[in-house]
Amino acid sequence: MGDVLSQSEIDNLLAALSSGELDADEIKDTGEKQVKNYDFARPSKFSKEHLRTLIIIFEHYGRLLSTNLPAYLRKNVQVEVMNAEAITYSEFSNALSNPVLLGVVNFTPLDGNIIIELDNGLGYAIIDRMLGGSGQPMDKIRDFSEIELTIIERIMTICTNLLIEPWSSVIQLEPKLERIETNSQFAQIISPSEMTSIITIHIKIGSVEGLMNICIPFECVEAVIDRLNTKYWYSTMKERDDKVYQDVIESTIEKAKIPIRAVLGKSTISFNDFATMQVGDIIRLNRKVDEEMDIFVGNLKKFTALPGASSDAYAVRITSIIREES
Repeated sequence: MGDVLSQSEIDNLLAALSSGELDADEIKDTGEKQVKNYDFARPSKFSKEHLRTLIIIFEHYGRLLSTNLPAYLRKNVQVEVMNAEAITYSEFSNALSNPVLLGVVNFTPLDGNIIIELDNGLGYAIIDRMLGGSGQPMDKIRDFSEIELTIIERIMTICTNLLIEPWSSVIQLEPKLERIETNSQFAQIISPSEMTSIITIHIKIGSVEGLMNICIPFECVEAVIDRLNTKYWYSTMKERDDKVYQDVIESTIEKAKIPIRAVLGKSTISFNDFATMQVGDIIRLNRKVDEEMDIFVGNLKKFTALPGASSDAYAVRITSIIREES
C-alpha cells in the first residue's frame, strides 16, 4: 500500500493541477512497458561503453602519433580523436573514394584484420615531405606510384607498430601491416553487413589537415569485447604517468642530430696575407697548445676540451661542462 498523503499535501497537489503546473497525464501510471525498436540489419554489437573505451585507447594512440611522427616528417604533428561510431562495413566502404589509402592490418592474436584509412591529402603531404619538399598536398588527385606507395608503407608501418602500447591493457597485440590498397573494392575484409566501429582521428601535419579512420570489425574484437569497458580498463591499466611520456620524448630526442664544433682559436690577418697564403704557412692563433678550447653545441657554448687524436682521427677530450642558467 502506498504512502497516505496528508491534507496539506492533497491541497498542494490540487492547486498545482488547477494552475497547470502539473499535468495529470504525466503522472498517470498506465503500467505499460516501453517497447524499443530493434533493427536486425544494424544489430547493436558495439555499446556506448565500448565506443567510449575505444576513444580512450585511441586518444593514447594519438599522443604517440604526435610524438613519434615528427621525428620522420620533421614537421609538427597535431592529433585529435573526433568520435567513434558503430556502422556496417558497407556504409564505411561506400563512403570511400578512389584512389584511397587503405592499410590492411593483421590484428594478431585476434582474428581478422582492421583497416587504417588515411586521407589522400595527408598522403601526398607525407610523400612531399619525405622527398625533401615543404609537405604540401597535390592540387589534383591522381593515382599513387609504386615509389610513393613504398614511402607511405613505411609511415603506415610506424603507425601500425604504435598500436601495441595503447592496446596493452586489453591484449598484447602483434599487429602487422599486410598491404596497402588504393582501391576500396580490393579491401573487402569482412561481409558488407558486418558491424564495425569507426574511430575518426583528425591529423594536422604542419598546415595540412586531414582525417584518419580506423575501421575495427566486431568479429575481430569479439574475443575481448568484455574488456572494452572503462571499469576493466582503469582496473587493469598500467601506470601511465609523466614518466612514460618522458621516456618516449627522450627516445625521440636521442635520434635528433645536432651540430657540434670545436674552436681551436682565432686569429686576425690582412687580406694580402690571406690572398698570398701557401701550403705550409703558419697562422698563429690566440690560444696556447695546452690551453683548453671551446666546444659549441649549435650556437651554445657547452664544453671545454683539449685537442688530441683517437686512432687516425683528430679528437678532443672533454674537460668540463658549462652549465649556464638560461
